[in-house]
Amino acid sequence: MKILVTPTSMQPGKYSEALKKLSDYCSNLVFNPTGKPLEGNILTGLLKDCDGYLAGLDSVTKEVLERCPKLRAVSRYGAGYDRVDTKAARSLGISVSNTPGANAQAVAELAFGMLLSLARNIPYLHEETRNGKWIRSTGTELFGKTIGIIGLGAIGKKLARCCGGFNMRILAYDPYIQEDYCKKHGIESVSFHTLLRESDFITLHLPLNESTYHIIDAEAFQNMKHSAILVNASRGGIIDEETAYHALTAGKLGGLGLDAFEKEPPEASVLFKLPNVIATPHAGAHTQEAAKAMADMAVDNLIQMLEGGRCGYIVN
Repeated sequence: MKILVTPTSMQPGKYSEALKKLSDYCSNLVFNPTGKPLEGNILTGLLKDCDGYLAGLDSVTKEVLERCPKLRAVSRYGAGYDRVDTKAARSLGISVSNTPGANAQAVAELAFGMLLSLARNIPYLHEETRNGKWIRSTGTELFGKTIGIIGLGAIGKKLARCCGGFNMRILAYDPYIQEDYCKKHGIESVSFHTLLRESDFITLHLPLNESTYHIIDAEAFQNMKHSAILVNASRGGIIDEETAYHALTAGKLGGLGLDAFEKEPPEASVLFKLPNVIATPHAGAHTQEAAKAMADMAVDNLIQMLEGGRCGYIVN
């Protein structure tokens, strides 16, 4: 048996109980030599003789899967699986699983940190102060403001709890929203357009699919409050980045926080030229606690699928 392991936090030298458990199960482990998400021929070259695959943010296309005849199971290290062609995997008899909820607290905290940073211009003021300038910049407070959470899954719920500590009015939009949960936790379930219109701050916690691709487009920006602050800690492609740039330069959007990009790494994005944009390298899940939880869950999922046992987190 042979297994490919590509998440950067599960590489040789980064000891973890989960990786030891996997190596005890299968001594023939192959690792990602690049330190970056894999795709195309590089991914195929590593995966083609593997039975199992513990996947990071790689692009697992139909073409890649078709060239890996021994592959039986793909275990995603993380909740999102939009980069795996699950339909093709199903047709080839390959099971795909994920780790929902394992990184929810970590991602929610990063998103909330971005909200605070943008509201008070912290990164900009930090750089100006380091460069010898003494800037007076007037920010805004989160306390008592309205937060709009688009996607009230595990991460959105954790973020709502953070916002509750700031006495924020919490709006949420989700096609599969749990009305009872909202009532119990003081969250207002509203339409997408109502959320855009009434929110001072907006955070995105959605999967990327046909219905969510560029859901934040020119019309969405037009419907937002003037100078609203927007944070995306989910998937790139949900925001039309070119349109976001125009909304920022026109003053329609007050600030933008991005932990995910349509192309990753994003290289020389024009957004990086703006002082009211902060960006992180898809780091929402990068805490010690989340890494351990995801690794444990991803390894257990993979072993269960390869052993033919019941895995409760198969997505295809």
